[in-house]
Amino acid sequence: AARRGARAAARAAAEASPEALPIEKSSVSFEAVKDVNEVMRMLPHRYPFLLVDRVVEYEQGKTAVAIKNVTMNEQFFTGHFPQRPIMPGVLMVEAMAQVGGLVMMDPEDPKENFFFGGIDGCKFRKPVTPGDTLMIRATLKKMNKRFGVAKMEAKCFVGEAVVAEAELTLYMGD
Repeated sequence: AARRGARAAARAAAEASPEALPIEKSSVSFEAVKDVNEVMRMLPHRYPFLLVDRVVEYEQGKTAVAIKNVTMNEQFFTGHFPQRPIMPGVLMVEAMAQVGGLVMMDPEDPKENFFFGGIDGCKFRKPVTPGDTLMIRATLKKMNKRFGVAKMEAKCFVGEAVVAEAELTLYMGD
C-alpha cells in the first residue's frame, strides 16, 4: 500500500507540473563500486546462491551496501509461495551474511574465506516480493582478529522500509 501511495504521489506531482520529471526518469540508480564480476571474484557463491548483484558503497573492514534485484525468475518463488511469491527470510539472512563477508574480505587478495557462525536478534518486518530492489547494509561492530570472529550489524531495506535485520557472527578462515 505504501508503494502504491508513493507511485500515486509521484504521478500526481508529474501531472500537476509539466516541468516535473516523468515517473520513468525519477528512480535512483546507484553506481556500482563493485559489479557482479568483482563480487564473484571475492565470494565463493555462485548462481543460484549468489545473492549480491552489485556493491554500491564499500569500506573494507568497516561497512558495505549491496543490491539484490528480486525478480519473478528466482527459483525459490516456484514454491514460496505459488499464489503469493515472497522471498524467504532465510535468503535475506544469507544475503546479509554475504555482504558481511564482503566487508571482511581483502578485495585485492580474497584468498581467505568466511563462514556463517550465528544469527542474533533477527527480525523480518515486511515481505519482499518480485520487482523489489533489496538494499543490504552490513557494518562491522566488533572484530576479534586473534580468533577471526566478526560481529556484524546487518539490515535489508526496500525503499526506506527496513524489511529484515539481524546481528551476524562470521568466522574468518580457510
